[in-house]
Amino acid sequence: MRIRFVFVFLFLSCVENHTPKPRAFFKLEFPKKEYKKIDLNCPFIMEIPEYSTLIFKEKSDCLFDIDLIKLNAKIHITYLKLDDDLYLHTEQSRKLAYKHNVMADGISEQLYINDSLKVFGILYDYKGSTATAMQFFLTDSIQHFFRGALYFNKEINDSIMPLNIFLKDDVKHLIESFEWK
Repeated sequence: MRIRFVFVFLFLSCVENHTPKPRAFFKLEFPKKEYKKIDLNCPFIMEIPEYSTLIFKEKSDCLFDIDLIKLNAKIHITYLKLDDDLYLHTEQSRKLAYKHNVMADGISEQLYINDSLKVFGILYDYKGSTATAMQFFLTDSIQHFFRGALYFNKEINDSIMPLNIFLKDDVKHLIESFEWK
């Protein structure tokens, strides 16, 4: 009886060695990079991703979010007409951008100048875990001021870093396609 028990025990315990599975992260599927030109009842034209929708706020055509719902992010857009207050708005944008300095590992500023279209601005790019991934403003220095900020609907961490890079490219495309009417 004991021999049978030992034999059954040895037979059942002789299975393949268990090898632990490597750590894995979820796979991000990005939409194809295609853009559509939007021409609203505003003094500007720009291109936004095909996979985005506009959500207007406060009954204003020029205050809206570019909702990237499938990617769980938004680009908040604000347009202001200047009244000899360019310095005030650029300084306010800089202060809003540097408010995130506490959580950011770093902030880089990229100057944007397109003399032929009279579009000038600054792009604030954040490194590390912040509430916003990127902010920017554009102006013609005379009568128009346009501000945007990219926000994720969840905390930025290493697992969504490829998404962060993907959407930053979309923001840069928006800036490069921007024109005043």
